[in-house]
Amino acid sequence: MSRLRYLTAGESHGPLLTAILEGLPAGLSLDVAALDADLARRQHGYGRGGRMKLERDQVRFTGGLRGGETLGGPLAMSIANLDHGVWEKVMGPLEVDAQAAAKRRLSSPRPGHADLPGGLKYGRHDLRDILERASARETAMRVAAGAVCRQLLAAFGVEVRSGVLSVGPVASEEPREGWSFATLSSVDEASPFRAVDASLEPKMTQAVDAAAKAGDTLGGTILVAARGVPPGLGSHVSWDRKLDGAIGQAMLSIPSVKAVSIGSGVSNAFAPGSLAHDPIAWSEERGFHRTKNRAGGLEGGITNGEDVLVVLFQKPIATLREGLPSVDLDTKEPHRAQYERSDVTAVPACGVIAEAMLAFVLANALLEKTGGDSMDEVRRNLDGFLAAQRSF
Repeated sequence: MSRLRYLTAGESHGPLLTAILEGLPAGLSLDVAALDADLARRQHGYGRGGRMKLERDQVRFTGGLRGGETLGGPLAMSIANLDHGVWEKVMGPLEVDAQAAAKRRLSSPRPGHADLPGGLKYGRHDLRDILERASARETAMRVAAGAVCRQLLAAFGVEVRSGVLSVGPVASEEPREGWSFATLSSVDEASPFRAVDASLEPKMTQAVDAAAKAGDTLGGTILVAARGVPPGLGSHVSWDRKLDGAIGQAMLSIPSVKAVSIGSGVSNAFAPGSLAHDPIAWSEERGFHRTKNRAGGLEGGITNGEDVLVVLFQKPIATLREGLPSVDLDTKEPHRAQYERSDVTAVPACGVIAEAMLAFVLANALLEKTGGDSMDEVRRNLDGFLAAQRSF
């Protein structure tokens, strides 16, 4: 059983989003302003849709916190959907206006979205019942929960960052030695793309503008990384305890993410073994370490002390202005997929969500290894574990 668990609830146009985060040690002081800043980063980026101008996400804590400090119990938090007022007749939790709901009914599903598979699974003939939960709006709550985990990791010297590698056809070339946490040092959080190579951003802008003009959408790739991760998190002993597997599941749960590479996993598949693996070295200052990091900080499902590096591949958003070929649920005749308010691209925001998911997975692995019901106890246990490694 995982040490940390979180559960989100809420629909895209419902009253609010809610999350419960369970398993945090007592005594973690939360910086709420920093948490809200992560929520703002998720809404930032070139190519975003009109909703980003409506929402100003702020988290409200309703349990598990006193005086800004965790108590050891489940942490309860929520984010209001500011445009629920205009959707209340359609998305009221207890009552809806049948006429208003009929006007907003989704009956022509979007290829590439959960609309039709979800409708078939749950027997919902108004596919709005699916899209409202499948919407990427849910990730606002993930970012909030992940921001808490980020602050837990930061207390133990672990930093998580991300940056955009490509948008559509405009891409950074992977260095011969592979990606690194240092790759992210040049990312400007205030820039519209948060690109690792800022010189590519004008071309990214042109690509997004061209897609918008054509009524199309673009995907891309993102590097998310963690520095300061201690060795020994995760395990090789069972498939479901391998940390790279947990990271892969977390990243693939992000809307539109269809592939994940740990370190140089993709390019390593085309390289000989003599070039794909990272030599082991030892020094008085660092102990055991690697002179390269093409493995992305994980070997055998266990962290090895190097930076954890993950590359995400996000497909283009499934909602297109003109609608892709589909079928009307009622007539079964060909019909263009219906249009819902959407983005041209959400690649920069995807990086922020990926940071949250990586922070959650790493925080869970850290607490599984160290145990501890308070921050002081976690610190003592971690210090003892690291001391044992230094004398190995």
